[in-house]
Amino acid sequence: MKIGTISILGSTGSIGRQTLSVAEHLGVQVCALTASTNVDRMEEQARKFRPKLCVMMEPEAAEELQRRLRDTDITVHCGMEGLIEAATMKQAETVITAVMGMVGLRPTLAAIAAKKRIGLANKETLVCAGELVMDAAQRHGAEIVPVDSEHSAIFQCLMGCRDRSEIRRLILTASGGPFYGKTFAELETIKKEDAFKHPTWTMGQKITIDSATMMNKGLEVIEAMRLYRLPLEKVDVVIHRSSIVHSMVEFCDGAIMAQLGVPDMRIPIQLALTYPNRLPSPARPLDLLSCGPLTFLPPDQENFPCLKYAKEAVTTGGTACAILNGANEAAVGQFLKDQIGFNDIARKVRHALDTVPVKMNPTLEDILEADRLARAAALS
Repeated sequence: MKIGTISILGSTGSIGRQTLSVAEHLGVQVCALTASTNVDRMEEQARKFRPKLCVMMEPEAAEELQRRLRDTDITVHCGMEGLIEAATMKQAETVITAVMGMVGLRPTLAAIAAKKRIGLANKETLVCAGELVMDAAQRHGAEIVPVDSEHSAIFQCLMGCRDRSEIRRLILTASGGPFYGKTFAELETIKKEDAFKHPTWTMGQKITIDSATMMNKGLEVIEAMRLYRLPLEKVDVVIHRSSIVHSMVEFCDGAIMAQLGVPDMRIPIQLALTYPNRLPSPARPLDLLSCGPLTFLPPDQENFPCLKYAKEAVTTGGTACAILNGANEAAVGQFLKDQIGFNDIARKVRHALDTVPVKMNPTLEDILEADRLARAAALS
């Protein structure tokens, strides 16, 4: 089968690099690559995959990349305008949105308006503006295929489900991160080097910290509600330490469908590129005889309150989820700079939820303003 040309937003990060690995495996042409500041890695990618456009978010990085690529015919642009250009290029049939944080919202909306297939790996887009995004996708006829392993699993389990009323609940699995079983008091002295030691996945720094606090799973609960238009009471979380079952769907007749596989993001990335078809993957297959027993445990929302805060925010509605996400991004940034402790992340999110006003039925501008206010509250 022939797979159309792709654009990758956030190509130098973990998901972006694995997308390029899949693209090389499949022989897919890449027309645009974007990154924030990593000029060395972007130059390497640009010379290997020869996109028509490279975008750096920071002007200084764009200038340096342009200087290095003078011997090529690759165009280099910068900033949000460049990101939107990469998301809407005529040649791109599929846009993989792997940028981190709220910066992915505007280009995702632009790609939807351009009727692209969206391989969605930027969960903040749906967390903060899920209704705007899903309404826009329906209005423009744009297809959204999730790249997150959990939401890709749900997506696959729902293939053949003709009526959403058949769904009793979605069951998102969580590894529990490196600290599952510890108390809140024990977590006070945790350092970022400890938080980076995820038991099963190799991911970027921010999402690894989110996994350790359980905020990542809270964001995924909200994302699942948006993607599949389901209420909170139909989205559950269970701890599954081995990350073999990526998520499940329980149907009204009691049947449960589960998607299993090795913890390798190249599998859901490839599906986002080839759907509705499947092709051989570069990932190793799961050996059922050696993967060990599959166990499931309840999440600990008292010692890891971020999951609880996410459920509270989505219940409140309006801009509450944007406040939750903005405060978390700011707090995680501080933790990564050794400016605050591990438990301070949850405390700062709590402070923002308690102090930043929530606006109902928000516009895009309202959401962006809530994000700004939440970050300011977290940094205060």
